[in-house]
Amino acid sequence: MRLSPYFAELKSAYEAELEDLMTDSAGHDVLAKRLKAKRGQLPQLLPMLECNPEMVAVAFHGGMRFASPEVMRDLALLEPEDLPPWSALLGSISLESWAADLARIVLENPNGEQFLVVTACLEFLQGRFDGLPAASGRQSVDQDFDEAEDDFDLDEAGAEWLAEQGFDRRDQFSGDH
Repeated sequence: MRLSPYFAELKSAYEAELEDLMTDSAGHDVLAKRLKAKRGQLPQLLPMLECNPEMVAVAFHGGMRFASPEVMRDLALLEPEDLPPWSALLGSISLESWAADLARIVLENPNGEQFLVVTACLEFLQGRFDGLPAASGRQSVDQDFDEAEDDFDLDEAGAEWLAEQGFDRRDQFSGDH
């Protein structure tokens, strides 16, 4: 699956944010507890909607369902300035009641609509690649991922990211480890 540079970068940051919330220092699963806390802090996190959306978007984790994967795939190709309004996605996305309550809070912010569109895309991408969509099943997720390899080479993307961070770029197959 192709992603715009914007969503490729945000997807990685969103996954890292979720991973940070997942376990405590003793290795215990504390994701549910930390997500509940994050949801309670949402009003205080609103200033971060524009600069660090991934840090706020996790509050919606598990609260969105997608009726139209095609719409979401198309959305993942867009840059922020090309994103549709939140209202255009409402026919393709359903929110759990607690997520709808959070959305009402977010929509009071001037950047709230764009944030919800970005959050919906991040949640879709998270579920899609982690096999979470209940309707799709594991086989179709694997098949979609195999098809995506033609469009997005994870090894190449990882090497590119490391090079951007200042590490020497090496061909993993050349023996220069």
